[in-house]
Amino acid sequence: MLLQELRDSRVDINDLNQLKGDLNRLPPVDVGECIAQLPKEQRAIAFRLLNKSQAIDVFEYLPPEIQEELINSLHDVHVVQIVEAMSPDDRAELFDELPAKVVKRLLQELSLEQRHATATILGYPEGTAGRLMTTEYVWLREGLTVGEALSKIRRQDEDKETIYYAYVTDNNRKLVRVVSLRQLLFTFPDVLIREIASERVIKVRTETLQEEVAQIMKRYDLIAMPVVDREDRLVGIITIDDVVDILEEEATEDIQKLAGVGSGDEGALSAPIVTLRNRLPWLLGIMCLYIGASSAIAPFQPTIAAVPVLAVIMPLFSNTGGTVGIQALTVTIRGLGIGEVTPKDTFRILRKELTAGLGTAITLGITMVLLSLIWAPPQERWVSVIAGMVMMINTLVAVTLGTLLPMGLKRMKLDPALVSGPLVTTLLDAIGFMIFLTMISTALHVFNFRP
Repeated sequence: MLLQELRDSRVDINDLNQLKGDLNRLPPVDVGECIAQLPKEQRAIAFRLLNKSQAIDVFEYLPPEIQEELINSLHDVHVVQIVEAMSPDDRAELFDELPAKVVKRLLQELSLEQRHATATILGYPEGTAGRLMTTEYVWLREGLTVGEALSKIRRQDEDKETIYYAYVTDNNRKLVRVVSLRQLLFTFPDVLIREIASERVIKVRTETLQEEVAQIMKRYDLIAMPVVDREDRLVGIITIDDVVDILEEEATEDIQKLAGVGSGDEGALSAPIVTLRNRLPWLLGIMCLYIGASSAIAPFQPTIAAVPVLAVIMPLFSNTGGTVGIQALTVTIRGLGIGEVTPKDTFRILRKELTAGLGTAITLGITMVLLSLIWAPPQERWVSVIAGMVMMINTLVAVTLGTLLPMGLKRMKLDPALVSGPLVTTLLDAIGFMIFLTMISTALHVFNFRP
């Protein structure tokens, strides 16, 4: 109820007692949304009304730009307490968004342990498991009994990010086994950990790309996964909440790239300058590509003048062929993104697309013939046969490009989403118009068709 009232601006920020009680009763994620929707000058006031534990939890749910805004408006002691209590991975993510001088100041204020944990994560490249992991995890020596392990977890691991899995290491901190909390709770206390822990440990290395991490955790239904260095020493874990963020981020990026939105970081309420920066370069690039398509059409101006119905028919090639290409492109990129297919499956997918595309091509070709017959005057109805043939050809070209282009980029270790929808439609326009107008010109000269 409060969430809706804040959205509708019906809660008076000056009624601080009521607001304080309401904000501290809500789940942290809802409070974060409430504060984010308040006017800028009121956010810090609302945040100061939260008790310490609630403030720490809420801070992690706020957008990076509002986190930075609060850091600048809150007292240094308050800021350091919040940042100190954040999990290392969330703190590293925050520091990525802050100015370097602010990060340096905050790092100096952190405890030695938290400073080391944060610096460790920040030392790995962006987009890798090392940058995504948290150093707060439960680890056990393989020589412990179940009773000793549970006692250790109660004493030392209360503040760890997750306790559902405990990771068993040898004396050199090398990861050797994994045991679940369920196994520990339902095993007699004097049983050794190594007797119940599994040697089959699904793990990733610090340099593993975050997209691959997400696919592995999805495949094996894990809620946490250990991260090891090149010597198999346990250095952190990745939890399911981080993977959900990765999947959302990657899906958003792919969708926006497919639509020709630059960096993939534009939100529905982004500032106009962000929208302009993301979209304008792509639009200018597409215009440059269309110069090629237009240049291909330019020599055929006499043909279009001689057969005016072409101006009515040609937009159908552009819209229909582009849509067919984007359909194939979207399915292929999604399959690559979720690990359903790999470049090794290129010809199998292409065969499927061409088989389905043939049925589509025949249907669209017949439709194009019928529409052309309706629009063309009697003396130009011969155009309908060529229009139907070209529509069929363009459809098959569209499914081929929509399959081969992302597969080719993936094979070259590039992001398949770089093949945007506007790029494919532009290529198809150029190909379709060239084929269509060339065939019409040939018919006019060879068969002496005249309107």
